[in-house]
Amino acid sequence: MIRAGVRAGLVAGVLSGAPSTVYALLAGRDVLEATVAAGSILLPNETRRGRLLAAALPVHCGLSVGWGVVLAAVLPRRRTVPFGVAAGAAIAALDLGLVGRRLPRIRALPVLPQVLDHLLFGAVAGAVLARQVHRSGPLPVRR
Repeated sequence: MIRAGVRAGLVAGVLSGAPSTVYALLAGRDVLEATVAAGSILLPNETRRGRLLAAALPVHCGLSVGWGVVLAAVLPRRRTVPFGVAAGAAIAALDLGLVGRRLPRIRALPVLPQVLDHLLFGAVAGAVLARQVHRSGPLPVRR
C-alpha cells in the first residue's frame, strides 16, 4: 500500500500543476509563482527566488508523496477516481484554507487554479491507485 501511494503521489504531483500553469500562461502571470509560493512553506522569510524555487522541490515532493500514501490507505477500491477528486477537494481546503492562509505567497495565489490543481491531484492519484489494484488484484481488506 505504501509503494502504491508513493507512486500515485509522484505521478499526481508531476501532473497536477497543469491547471495553474495553463492559467498563468493565459493570464500573463509568472508560471513559477505557485512554485515560489510552495518554497515559502519551507522558507517563509526568504526573498531570493532561486532559494524558494530550490525549496519547492522537497516541499512539493514530500506533500505529494505524503498525500498519495494517505489516499492509498483511505480511498475505496471501487470508484477510486471520483473519490480521489473529492479527497483532492478536502486536501485543497486544508492546504489552501488552513495552512495557505497563514503564508502570504500562497494566500496571494489565484484560488480557482490552485483548487483545480488539487482536484486533478486527487483524480490522477485515484486513477494510478485504481490501475495498480486492477493489475495486482484487490488489496487485502484493512482491519
